[in-house]
Amino acid sequence: MFRIKSRLSTKLLNITVACLCKAKQLEKAETVIIDGIRVGVPADVVTYNTLITAYCCFVGIDAGYSILHRMNEVGIKPDVITYNSLIASATRHGMLSRCLDLLEEMLEVGILPDTWSYNTLMHCLFRLGKPDEAYRFFQDIFWGDIPPCPVTFNILLSGLCMNGYTEKALMLFRELKHSGFIPQLVTYNILIHGLCNSGRWAPARRLLNELVDIGYNPNAITYTTIMKCCFRSRRFEEGLQILEEMRRKGYIFDSFAYCTVISFLIKAGRMKDAYDCVGNMIMNGIELDLVAYNTLINLYCKEGKLDNAYMLVVEAERKGFDCDKYTHTIIIDGLCKAGNMKEALRHLNCTKLMGFDSNLVAFNCCIDGLCKVGEVDYALSVFKSMDEKDCFTYSSLVHGLCKAGRFRVASELLLSCIIGGMKILKSDRQAVIDGLQHSGFIQEARKLHSELKLSKILN
Repeated sequence: MFRIKSRLSTKLLNITVACLCKAKQLEKAETVIIDGIRVGVPADVVTYNTLITAYCCFVGIDAGYSILHRMNEVGIKPDVITYNSLIASATRHGMLSRCLDLLEEMLEVGILPDTWSYNTLMHCLFRLGKPDEAYRFFQDIFWGDIPPCPVTFNILLSGLCMNGYTEKALMLFRELKHSGFIPQLVTYNILIHGLCNSGRWAPARRLLNELVDIGYNPNAITYTTIMKCCFRSRRFEEGLQILEEMRRKGYIFDSFAYCTVISFLIKAGRMKDAYDCVGNMIMNGIELDLVAYNTLINLYCKEGKLDNAYMLVVEAERKGFDCDKYTHTIIIDGLCKAGNMKEALRHLNCTKLMGFDSNLVAFNCCIDGLCKVGEVDYALSVFKSMDEKDCFTYSSLVHGLCKAGRFRVASELLLSCIIGGMKILKSDRQAVIDGLQHSGFIQEARKLHSELKLSKILN
């Protein structure tokens, strides 16, 4: 009777500790364990495993590992779950050597690793770009006494795709299927995602057809992955067909999915299709968030409808959204594209007063816009005021200086770009050298060519 009551009490203790740990109340969880022991409710390995997992998640692996010493003090032996929690924590932080040390320690104390131990180690190795070592762990599972589970195969295929071995992942998938492995929908999604990331639209589409043929219903993730690949590969009609297929099958698009499609269509210059997608989003009653507002503002700015864009900014703020740096960058870019540099620069100054950090993209838009309207000196003064610059900053200004025939200044700017370790576009280099030569500055052209050649060798 006492044993039954004790087991029930320990179970209740574990539930309480788990709830407190989930709520990040670790000190209270510790107090509950101490109070439980004081009144005769024994803690067990589950109690301490829960505590280890919480400390690893919310404090760090060292804090989690320190619980092992306390377990030894009270005579509770750690089990495979204990070490799996610690290995998982080390994996999250990319600590491969710590993972391997923990595996070795497990074996030393007589705890045999299970499938999840190896799964976690494989995941860590793939994340750190060590696919060969990860594959060796897989072979240890496959040919050893530990049976692999579907998650093992999914980690393996995902890791191979992540490290650029999509073709190998596809071949292995076929071999595994031939050996009796029954793939899940998530397995197909992993391979489709890998193929799409490597730009291989046709085999990704074939896998989608295979998925349907064997009786699986593709989910929103499957379709969205294929659709994004279509848009990236400029297969816009196929992408829109996928979108229509999703609608026919009753998949509900959220704001993020709609914004993804609209953004791709804007980049492709398919404004009519983008507006149609906006119409569908509104008709389906999608609640607009800040990302959606930014997408729509971008659409209006690309079309030169700046008044509509400003109205959307006002509407977003009225609904309680704080327009972010990205919102204001879109507006500044739209003003620059419209040639309204006075308003663009005023807006840029306003973002500083709003407390935003240095907005590199907005500055680049202004420099490019000033150069395009012939205000190269103004662009140079903006350039000098910038705390942060990138290769696009230099490229826009070099292009503007060359257009204005100021090749010597452009040459000095390129040389300062080299000293700063910036990457220089080949077209910019050639434009400045050609300009110097045609303007009669032969010596300067040779000097710049030599400096650029030396920089290429050193880098």
